[in-house]
Amino acid sequence: MSHRPAAPLLTLEPLIDAVREGVEAEGWELSGLQKTTSHQFEGRWAGASSRSAYLFFHLPRGPDWASVEVFLDETSEGLEGNLALVMDACALGRLGDVPEALEALGRLSASHMPSGYRAPVSLRLRLEDGAQPSGTAAIEVRFKLMIPRKAFGAGAPAIAALAALAVRSFRGILAHPSLTRYRAE
Repeated sequence: MSHRPAAPLLTLEPLIDAVREGVEAEGWELSGLQKTTSHQFEGRWAGASSRSAYLFFHLPRGPDWASVEVFLDETSEGLEGNLALVMDACALGRLGDVPEALEALGRLSASHMPSGYRAPVSLRLRLEDGAQPSGTAAIEVRFKLMIPRKAFGAGAPAIAALAALAVRSFRGILAHPSLTRYRAE
C-alpha cells in the first residue's frame, strides 16, 4: 500500500474542518462559527475578494474567562489564519507597569508556545465609557499562533496537528501560576 501525501488545502471549508478536528480533539468545544464574504474593495485591493471564518471554542469545565478564537481567511493570495487564546484580564489599575506585564506575558508565551512559529502576544485596553478613570479599563490578553503558509500545503492532517499543538500550548499557559496575577476577578 503506497502512502500518498495529503492534498494541499486551497479553500476555506476544508481548512475549517481541519482546525475544528485538531481543537476539538484536545477537549475544546465549538461555541460559534461565523463566515463572511467580502468584495467590492477599493484602492490597492480593488477587484479582490475574500472569504473569512471566525471560530470560537470554550472548555466545557471552564475557565469562563478564557476562550480560543480562530481567524481563517481565503483570499486570491491564498489561505492564512491564526489561533488565539483570549483571556479577560484584571483592570488596568491592578495590572501594574504595562511594559513589565507585557514582557512577563511574552516570556510565558515563549515558554509554552511551540518554537519555530510566530506567536504574538497583545494587550487590548477598553474603557466602557470615555468618562471613566483609566484605571478601570478592561484588559484582554491574546496569545496567538500564526499558521505558516507552508502548513496549508501540507494538508488537513498537518493543520489538525498544528491546531491541537496550539491549544495544548494554550492549556499550559492557562495552568501556569504566573497567570493568576493577571486574571480578572
